[in-house]
Amino acid sequence: MKITALTLYHVAPRWQFLAIDTDEGITGWGEPVLEGQAETVAAAVKSAASWLIGQNPLNINAIWQILYAGGFYRGGPILMSALSGIDQALWDIKGKYLSQPVYELLGGKVREKMKTYTWVGGDDPADEISQMEILVDAGWDTFKLNGCGKLKFLDSHRNIDRVLQRISDIRQHFGNCVDFGLDFHGRVSMPMAKVLLHELEHLRPLFVEEPVLPEFSAHYATLAQGTSIPLAAGERSFRRHDIRPILEAGGLSILQPDISHAGGITESIKIASMADCYNVGLAPHCPLGPIALSACLTVDFISPNAVLQEQSMGIHYNKGADLLDYVVNKDDFTITDGYIQPLDKPGLGVIIDKERVMDAARTPPNWKNPIWYHDDGSFAEW
Repeated sequence: MKITALTLYHVAPRWQFLAIDTDEGITGWGEPVLEGQAETVAAAVKSAASWLIGQNPLNINAIWQILYAGGFYRGGPILMSALSGIDQALWDIKGKYLSQPVYELLGGKVREKMKTYTWVGGDDPADEISQMEILVDAGWDTFKLNGCGKLKFLDSHRNIDRVLQRISDIRQHFGNCVDFGLDFHGRVSMPMAKVLLHELEHLRPLFVEEPVLPEFSAHYATLAQGTSIPLAAGERSFRRHDIRPILEAGGLSILQPDISHAGGITESIKIASMADCYNVGLAPHCPLGPIALSACLTVDFISPNAVLQEQSMGIHYNKGADLLDYVVNKDDFTITDGYIQPLDKPGLGVIIDKERVMDAARTPPNWKNPIWYHDDGSFAEW
């Protein structure tokens, strides 16, 4: 079998799909995208395409190594996101060729269902209680929301109190009937993270994500020593070599690699195993589309330390399309009481509606994350 073509589809709301065709009529789908940088990742995929044409898609490990190391420069969000989507598509081809779900090719599943969570509140937190009420009625009990909006390096106790009051209102309204993680989104400095983690402890968040920016990951251990709240991070780490020193330094309870940024399935199962060696749970980052979610679930169902799976159905980013709009086998993505079953069709388990994708790609989105400023005009982390 040989690869004959690679075709990219940039579609709403902010996703990019890749179809890899073969001379045996099998097409594999991947999701090579970096939020806000789809065109740049597309250029990296197209650069790889000239070498990929004519290769045997079943030789996934060999292809991965060439694409990762063959260009001398390696790593980083753009190259790894391109490689991630290609890798996902190759596994999809292999599973379809062998008429097996990819998780069966990787040794079989370790669980029968996977716990998921959903987003509430948007980028600048608001209206979480009303949103959560609707979702609780629909069977959800686990959520993630932004811990705060803009926060200065050294902020006032008034602003800290506003954050605490908002989270306290949620806990008081729902009691212990729900769990929620808080995403600091790298918006919080080390001094303010210490304050917030201490003050939030009694409200019992499930975890705090990106308590400080990833470039300051050396602080995770110090922060962890001062709180009982589990700390989570990893969406802005792109290969096992980036993650190893973070795990060695300690402090993290939950690792959150993104399967569309961290080298695809091939690299992510190594990252998951590495985390397991440090008694760190796995909760893949996935505010993306159906192929990315399918790849995440593949890793989840073979990883003993997988604890939670993010998914994007209905989240605030999904303007113009939602996850199931591009999927034929929608029923396979049913979430019951917060759990999703393994996708048991061959390959990644998702059947993409190619006509719908082609139609959407005729009007590609131009999503960029907002640029925020503090009241003094200086840059603020989004």
